[in-house]
Amino acid sequence: MKIFTISDLHLSFSYPVDPNNWQDAVEYKPMSEVDETWFGHARRIYDNWINNVSEDDIVLLAGDISWAMKLEETYPDFDYLSKLPGHIVAVQGNHDYWWQSISRVRQVAPPNMSFIQNDHVMVDSIAICGTRGWVCPGGKFFSEHDSKIYRRELIRLENSLNSISKKRDSLKDVIVMMHYMPTNEKHEYSGFIDVLKKFGVKKIIYGHLHAKACNYRLPDWAWGMNFILTSADYLGFKPLYLGNF
Repeated sequence: MKIFTISDLHLSFSYPVDPNNWQDAVEYKPMSEVDETWFGHARRIYDNWINNVSEDDIVLLAGDISWAMKLEETYPDFDYLSKLPGHIVAVQGNHDYWWQSISRVRQVAPPNMSFIQNDHVMVDSIAICGTRGWVCPGGKFFSEHDSKIYRRELIRLENSLNSISKKRDSLKDVIVMMHYMPTNEKHEYSGFIDVLKKFGVKKIIYGHLHAKACNYRLPDWAWGMNFILTSADYLGFKPLYLGNF
């Protein structure tokens, strides 16, 4: 079994996609209108995915899955994801407005997807934990309004890691997945780093950063932890191989 990761797919299909007929695929919010780097990104992700990921593999998806506002609007995007090999484990991104009720999301999602919220997903003896995260105190864009969400996300991260407490002795590894970088853009120590250190986490994957904002990414190693940026455009729209497990 191989584990891959990617984030920020930003899908917006208007109806189910036929991979043999991409010219008929219609997006209601093409990312190429924001940045031409994203032209045809869904097809590029699809091609790279099926050429590298096998049915027995795991793909960690760190948020911003779909531009849909309502859950029923995600169905064409879920159809696209259902056609991809491997099992997808996802956390919420800041643009995943359709993710309001985790129970409803799990009811309608394709069978090759799992979702983390206050809990974890086991992959053999590896625990996948995580949460969306949020902007951190001390950052340029952090405001009083953000404090409540920030504190809630700290609780969700701790809940997720606490959910594996009875399994710790039998685990081979723990991987934490967040959408936001777990620090501010100045890479100052945050509550998220405190929680990660408390539970001895060594590998964290995150997304959210695009284009020039990728320059604010964390170094690969800090505080004894490995941080991995997985935004689709940063990865060249190809799932990143993390290793065999």
